[in-house]
Amino acid sequence: MALRTIRTEGDPVLRKVSRPVTEMNQKIRTLIFDMLDTMYESMGVGLAAPQVGILKRLVTIDVGDGPIVLINPEILETSGEQTGDEGCLSVPGMAGQVTRPNYVKVKALDENMEEVIYEGTELLARAFCHEIDHLDGKMYTDLVEGELHRTVYDDDEV
Repeated sequence: MALRTIRTEGDPVLRKVSRPVTEMNQKIRTLIFDMLDTMYESMGVGLAAPQVGILKRLVTIDVGDGPIVLINPEILETSGEQTGDEGCLSVPGMAGQVTRPNYVKVKALDENMEEVIYEGTELLARAFCHEIDHLDGKMYTDLVEGELHRTVYDDDEV
């Protein structure tokens, strides 16, 4: 499909609450494919529609087990705790320590607008929380414990 431009921190769209997807149509299907292409091209594990400038409750995730599409996702249950480095395609080259649940259960609609339930631990649980936060105008940088640090260095900085 097509690559979309990823909005970066400071863009006001990233701080707005997204609207529910009410029907599957060609525009939403195209958006899903474009988001997956953009996520993979950027080597991300998740992407939320607001990150490409669309205020719809739509998320794509792939932590290595194949793509997950979540439409109108809701977190049903969480447990445990994990603290680790977290980054974001909207904050390129930076990361910070964030504490998230270690287990997350999510209810959403899939690309056929059928209800699905996903359960995830560790990275998948982190991705569910991170991407759903985007739908509510929240950034991981709001949760960082301490300072952000660079994850990408120029050759002369190493």
